[in-house]
Amino acid sequence: MAAASVFRPGLFNHKVAIVTGGGTGIGKAISAELLELGCNVVISSRKAEKLNSAVEELQTKISHSNPATVTSVPCNIRNEDEVKSLVSEVIKQYGRIDFLVNNGGGQFTSPVENMSSKGWRAVIDTNLNGTFHCCKEVYTAWMKQHGGVIINIIADMWKGFPGMAHTGAARAGVDNLTKSLAIEWASSGVRVNAVAPGTIFSKTAMENYKELGPSLFKMFIPNSPAKRLGIPEEISSAVCFLLSPGASFISGATLRVDAGQSLYHSAWTIPDHSAWPEAPEGENLEAVKELLNQPKSKL
Repeated sequence: MAAASVFRPGLFNHKVAIVTGGGTGIGKAISAELLELGCNVVISSRKAEKLNSAVEELQTKISHSNPATVTSVPCNIRNEDEVKSLVSEVIKQYGRIDFLVNNGGGQFTSPVENMSSKGWRAVIDTNLNGTFHCCKEVYTAWMKQHGGVIINIIADMWKGFPGMAHTGAARAGVDNLTKSLAIEWASSGVRVNAVAPGTIFSKTAMENYKELGPSLFKMFIPNSPAKRLGIPEEISSAVCFLLSPGASFISGATLRVDAGQSLYHSAWTIPDHSAWPEAPEGENLEAVKELLNQPKSKL
């Protein structure tokens, strides 16, 4: 049984939210909690078949007394015209857009030396440019005149993102975009914040990484101070808080929901090597050599 929201029932009654990537993983958890709180939700992603399946599942979780509805609009966020059509359809259907949750994105594992330009561009285009398209269109079509809240889902890329440098670069760009838009759009009553999840497990996320999935997620457990993986419902509650009146004075912030993972270890291992040039000669270099030649301490 899914965890119930910690927020009061009806908190978002009659509000309207777009959740990109809302049919799977973190996006589906955000959609489910918004629906539980009375919000009308439009989920969007590229594949209509997955969206239809998600809508059917989400509809079963809406109680008879809850006024919320869930619908879907297929959209490739890389395509500006498709984003315009998405936003236009939502306004036509509901007459308003109160919330935008930019959760849609994707990446693959690869060291940079093995990464093609095509692969790099695809991830940048989805995770950075796609977020830009959605923010701009929702703002110009509705929020500029009526206000609203935008949440951008990024990642734990604070120590770099070796193994997935394309998404690290894109998410860092979105972090800065969040700050820029929070200032530019403040006079329209638009709050813009970001949520940076740590390692969050979902069945669909594990499947996305194919045979690497199980070992990849297990590998991250020792790097978390919590010594466990997070789950999507631990992200959705943070998003709902930032959308809520309880966050009415918060804008331009990035909330790290990672159990302190960003302060702790890196999963990337650098092997012992002697590839770097030696330090400048002098008494300090000699002292270092002397130190390293001493017997190891019992500690």
